Amino acid sequence: MEQNRKSVEKNDLFEKIPMKGVKHIIVVASGKGGVGKSTVAANLAVALAREGLSTALVDADIFGPSIPKMFGIEDVKPEIAAFGDKELLFPIVKYGVKIMSIGFYIDRSQSLIWRGPMAGKAVTQLFQDTEWGEIDYMIIDFPPGTSDIQLTTVQKLNLSGALIVTTPQEISLNDARKAASMFTNPDLKVPILGVIENMSWFTPGKHPDEIYYIFGKGGGLQLAKEFDTVLLGQIPLVMEVGEAAEKGLSVFSQNNKTVVKAFEEIAGLIISKTEQV
Repeated sequence: MEQNRKSVEKNDLFEKIPMKGVKHIIVVASGKGGVGKSTVAANLAVALAREGLSTALVDADIFGPSIPKMFGIEDVKPEIAAFGDKELLFPIVKYGVKIMSIGFYIDRSQSLIWRGPMAGKAVTQLFQDTEWGEIDYMIIDFPPGTSDIQLTTVQKLNLSGALIVTTPQEISLNDARKAASMFTNPDLKVPILGVIENMSWFTPGKHPDEIYYIFGKGGGLQLAKEFDTVLLGQIPLVMEVGEAAEKGLSVFSQNNKTVVKAFEEIAGLIISKTEQV
């Protein structure tokens, strides 16, 4: 009896959520906070949408959702409609991206005191209770680390791959290795599409010819080699990017074309890699 119960629980754990109409699902992960993972996820989604692709962005950071703030939609509530005996959520659309986040449903000053299984269930509902329609690319902004939320998402969805975000410094690389090793675990086997190195260098606005590697140099490439993948791009540290996010704007609204070009190139490489599959 006990063995049968455990077998049922295991089968339920690995039962995939049917994401009809969604072509590619890509998670953006990091081992620690503060490396700009959400900034990368948000602007990558916008970059893909600007390529004419139907794009979705899921904020899976249950305990610290930041996507609504980055898109300037903190006070917006998704529409809910009944279909038979089930209610479906309709994502908020901004910059051509369909967005869903737990942040739409909680007060911004409210802390969630949930155990892992409850958080995992909440993330699952964001996927299966939302009317997504036809989607070319769904980007998932993972919370930092390797906890129940990440494990549930990896087990419940058919993922096209993962992107690892890191800064060049060694302390960031150590944590990024843990995130990357989760995807290469033999029981999960999610392909790592590449590494994105954020805050790669700093160039003062008044001195455009000067480059300062304030967080070190070469960390992203080193991590990519360790996991037999590629360095998809390097994004410089630019004050305008942070300021834009505070105002709910994407990098495509500000003047630094180096950052814009970086995201456009990364999006192009991701399209190329996933379309080959």
